[in-house]
Amino acid sequence: MLPTPRRYHIVTFGCQMNKADSERMAGILDGMGFEWEENPELANVVLYNTCTIRDNAEQKVYSYLGRQAKRKHQDPSLTLVVAGCVAQQEGEQLLRRVPELDLVMGPHHANRLQDLLEQVFAGDQVVATEPIHIMEDITKPRRDSAVTAWVNVIYGCNERCTYCVVPNVRGLEQSRSPEAIRAEMETLSRQGYREVTLLGQNIDAYGRDLPGSTPEGRHLHTLTDLLYFVHDVPGIDRLRFATSHPRYFTDRLIRACGELPKVCEHFHIPFQSGNNEILKAMGRGYSQERYRQIIDKVRHYIPDAAISADAIVGFPGETEAQFNDTLRLVEDIGFDQVNTAAYSPRPQTPAATWDDQLSEEVKADRLQRLNHLVNTKVAERSQRYGDRIEEILVEEVNPKNPQQVMGRTRSNRLTFFEGDIQQLQGQTIAVKIQQVRPFSLTGTAVGFTVGV
Repeated sequence: MLPTPRRYHIVTFGCQMNKADSERMAGILDGMGFEWEENPELANVVLYNTCTIRDNAEQKVYSYLGRQAKRKHQDPSLTLVVAGCVAQQEGEQLLRRVPELDLVMGPHHANRLQDLLEQVFAGDQVVATEPIHIMEDITKPRRDSAVTAWVNVIYGCNERCTYCVVPNVRGLEQSRSPEAIRAEMETLSRQGYREVTLLGQNIDAYGRDLPGSTPEGRHLHTLTDLLYFVHDVPGIDRLRFATSHPRYFTDRLIRACGELPKVCEHFHIPFQSGNNEILKAMGRGYSQERYRQIIDKVRHYIPDAAISADAIVGFPGETEAQFNDTLRLVEDIGFDQVNTAAYSPRPQTPAATWDDQLSEEVKADRLQRLNHLVNTKVAERSQRYGDRIEEILVEEVNPKNPQQVMGRTRSNRLTFFEGDIQQLQGQTIAVKIQQVRPFSLTGTAVGFTVGV
């Protein structure tokens, strides 16, 4: 029996893929007659969409669950759901640790949320973590933005990075058909969306599992071909994609990004380490020299491109000299942003079992030094925006200043300026940049611009 009243709350941890999954599950709950509830203490379906990349994110989930489990003892009608990567990793063990849970479901089962909840409402405690083929998604996501949207193009990951749990919890690569992706984008355009980010855990691998090959011997469907196929969707003015893997970031893809005007000048290409021995131990499949070549080619075809990345310090066995190679890479390239993390041993990964683990003190020290350098280089890189006119796609009001609206440059830099959100949301505005900060800009509107 469905609970009354029907209110739900979703807490999302982790990556953009998880955020996209949460939007899809929210759309399912909306379709079931539930309403979003901002306060989790007032919701009668509470769903945690979890991440297991870092141990601290996983532990935070258990902290949240503990509070809701106590609440369930007073209110048995509360339905507790754990979705995402922790659910996939732990499976039935989650029920033993938190017996108050009603549903444990892995990422591949996001589209099945209604069926699984109906089993729960019938009185069952459900674990759904078995591998399945992901059926084409016909649900209508509950988008967090009215202007920008995520579109999943490939699920899972076939890489075997020795530190990463993703292949174990998100399964093997499954690419959606180009036609289904384009159809979703056309629907988004009709709904007023103006920017789409194509998503994949390893998006450059798109199409490897789809049938067909070209006369030249390459896969018939690649990310490059997909960009050309969806580029002319009317009404979609901007295209982005994430997350890239240097192993598959081809010259053909780089040239396409330079040729296609809707593809924004921002690329997220994790390097993880600047040392070849560590990269080999990580199982990354490229060298720091190859990574530098990719960035050089991106900047050759797209000189003002913004480059962001991910980096891990304190990987097992990493020496001070090897860590210094990472610092040198950051110094030489000059990133627009780097997401940094100290290595965190994860279950079911090879590196977690190695004997040469570094102390938490060493990892914390290296992370602090890397962050200091990153912040310095990002601040330097930001100076190029000063006094420039940038195209800002207006997304929403600035929550800290209701007199301002906020949006992003094509290079993905958050930008604020004074304006009326009712008039400007979804519009692309030319803004003269007057204040430059490491991670955001402020300016003055100087006129409307015309979409691509």
